[in-house]
Amino acid sequence: MKHQVGISGFGIYVPPYRVDLEEWCDWTNNPWDKTHAVVGNSFRMRGPAQSVYTIAASAVLRLIENYAIDPSRIGFLGLGTESSTDNSAGAVIVKGMIDDALRAKGLPPVSRNCEVPEVKHACLGGIYALKHGLRYLAIEEEDKCAIVVSADIAEYARGSSGEPTQGAGAVAMLLEKNPTLLAVDLKNIGSASSYRVADFRKPVLRNIIRGKLNCHFQDLPVFNGKYSTTCYIDETLHALENMTTRMGTTAAEYFRSLGAAFMHRPYHRMPETSLAMSYLFALSNDGINGRTELNAHCARSGLDVEAVLAEMKSTPDVLDLLRSGNIEADAYPLTIELSRKFRKSPEFIELVATKMSLGAEMMKDIGNVYCAALPAWIAAGLEEAAETNRDLTNKNILAVGYGSGDAAEAIPMRVVEGWAAEARKIEFRQALTNYQNLSKAQYEMLHDTGDAQGLDKPTQGFVIESVGTNSTAQLNDEGIEYYSFVQ
Repeated sequence: MKHQVGISGFGIYVPPYRVDLEEWCDWTNNPWDKTHAVVGNSFRMRGPAQSVYTIAASAVLRLIENYAIDPSRIGFLGLGTESSTDNSAGAVIVKGMIDDALRAKGLPPVSRNCEVPEVKHACLGGIYALKHGLRYLAIEEEDKCAIVVSADIAEYARGSSGEPTQGAGAVAMLLEKNPTLLAVDLKNIGSASSYRVADFRKPVLRNIIRGKLNCHFQDLPVFNGKYSTTCYIDETLHALENMTTRMGTTAAEYFRSLGAAFMHRPYHRMPETSLAMSYLFALSNDGINGRTELNAHCARSGLDVEAVLAEMKSTPDVLDLLRSGNIEADAYPLTIELSRKFRKSPEFIELVATKMSLGAEMMKDIGNVYCAALPAWIAAGLEEAAETNRDLTNKNILAVGYGSGDAAEAIPMRVVEGWAAEARKIEFRQALTNYQNLSKAQYEMLHDTGDAQGLDKPTQGFVIESVGTNSTAQLNDEGIEYYSFVQ
């Protein structure tokens, strides 16, 4: 690799329409204590004049403004999403909006020679786009930068188990040579992938457009919660194993060196479970010290350590759970039981929970943002570290992305000198301040129809101005969105 590459900035945008989960629990007779502990505090919803493209463009514009990026230097603009509503174009739509806004501000547009790919793989699309952008920079000889924006809209049917884990938002990342926030160890990123059929999918044949050309396409997923959790854990374990093997280190040694860890989070509790499992697996391969600690955890939990070790060395085919009709079973039942007890230990607090604490509270207020979830958490964590004067300089940072289907990426990073000044430009907390709490009636109408009475209009960013209805020999623009910039 010719250059050190990495991340130099983040731009955040979430729609202003907020559902308070405590109020939602009252509306739906769900337990607030459990919802708060497992999911979070609130989630955001897209408005009637918003799409994944307007949300993405709003994040990119914030990034350009907050970091004073010269648009002519942008040689790569990638979009990672699973909420596309156009099966032809994607990132170029975002570029078009950005160019219009820049011209309105008296600034030059993004370089005409900019690459504009869109990447899709469930919640991992943004991380795959990040890898593409970093690879572009690693071989680019000119003084160029790259922007990758992860944007998504998570919607679930009302009354489903996924309903409280909805969300909408976008995170744009500035990628540069000699980065000013995070240097990414590109050559040692760990990868894993397996086809798991039915953990989480969005078959087009299942989804319908409600009404005609009203911008309200509901991309409701097919999902199986327990099976999806099993897939997540199994795939991230394999990606982490691949990463540490490529690095020539043990997983336990690497975990102990971390200043912070961030993982894909469909909801608050999931990443803690996954990292706890990963740490326990790491102990099994950490020589006598690791075995001693693992023995102690097993003894505390009343589990036979040899049986646990045998399970950890096994290679279960998770897809067999689906084939056999045993979809609610665990692939690693003993280790799952061990992790539940481990979560209550002081070692968990020291080695897992504290490493995942940065930014966790802010993340409880945006909901599930699919592709944007991991970049958002990294951004929130860096901002909080800068705010609280927690010195992360030269610390190892782990980021683990996951996408149902399944695939995972384990990314080793390092915080660079001078990072705090750049982290303070993220303005994650500020991005959360502009919101309208929805009433029960507004939430239900916005969810079901795409609009509701009494909604405040967005005061910044991009909106859908109109949708084409022409289908003539002179002009065919039926279904095409036209956008405008709100200042």
